[in-house]
Amino acid sequence: MGKLSAAITAVGGYVPKFILTNQMLEQMVDTNDEWITTRTGIKERRVLKEEEGKGSSFMAIKAAEDLIKKGDIDPSEIDLVIVATATPDSLVASTAAFVASEIGATNAFAYDLLAACSSFLFGMSTASSYIESGKYKKVLLIGADKMSSIIDYTDRTTCIIFGDGAGAVLFEPNMEGLGMQDEYLRSDGKGRQFLGMDAGGSLMPATEETVKNRKHFIYQDGRTVFKFAVSNMADVAAMIMERNNLSDQDVAWLVPHQANKRIIDATANRMGLDNSKVMMNINKYGNTTSATLPLLLFDYEKQLKKGDNLVFAAFGGGFTWGSIYLKWAYNK
Repeated sequence: MGKLSAAITAVGGYVPKFILTNQMLEQMVDTNDEWITTRTGIKERRVLKEEEGKGSSFMAIKAAEDLIKKGDIDPSEIDLVIVATATPDSLVASTAAFVASEIGATNAFAYDLLAACSSFLFGMSTASSYIESGKYKKVLLIGADKMSSIIDYTDRTTCIIFGDGAGAVLFEPNMEGLGMQDEYLRSDGKGRQFLGMDAGGSLMPATEETVKNRKHFIYQDGRTVFKFAVSNMADVAAMIMERNNLSDQDVAWLVPHQANKRIIDATANRMGLDNSKVMMNINKYGNTTSATLPLLLFDYEKQLKKGDNLVFAAFGGGFTWGSIYLKWAYNK
């Protein structure tokens, strides 16, 4: 009998219908398609309009329902629902608890996990640990963010980057040596000053003044964030390969956070990977924060083969970053 590991056994996803193109942004802020494409690799992003739903939970539910339908899963058998998100429906009531109830996961406990753009990556570690403990059999991990709710569409440094979306994966026990193999996760609180949102928390509660001063929108020091992201994402991905004796030939896919194409390219180059082994959808979704990694799996699921070595890498505000090595567990 082999060692118990946690494997991904099903994937689901959802993106809103409304497409915000670079050409549309040209009419809103001082920018242009060529500038955006050259520096970020983004052509368009999805935005959740009010007529489609209310918040991140709407997309999380859609992604979960897609997974449940495709995987022919009984939601009452799900033990735990984790929603990785930087934009929960509210700061008090758990978004995950609402999602679990709405999808019929009546026997699950649920909670939110917030680690900016690394939320889903950290959630993978958390979900797999519950499975590997032997106490739980089915853990649903969802990455969902309505970034449009915290974006200032007069700020060209952020509004060109972010989009809305959700993706979901199901973790289950595996005895074949597939699933989670290794992880290297890190954080550095000094990064808080370079990427964040000033108001809305306990440090700066909402007031008339914070609203007037536009303190409820995300901001970032682009150069500093870019510099840290390039070095840290590349470092941890290369480290995961080295300590697991993986060559570029052994890695089937790099699954990188979709923040900037230049950061993704730098990570792949450090790993010695050809572009054909790099999952990428930043051109059509932009940076969906917690949803980038599961949406990559959603888009590439049909190309994945049982036993494929996947290396995940992410970087987010905080700063938070890390890499995970996972063996894919099924053929679509």
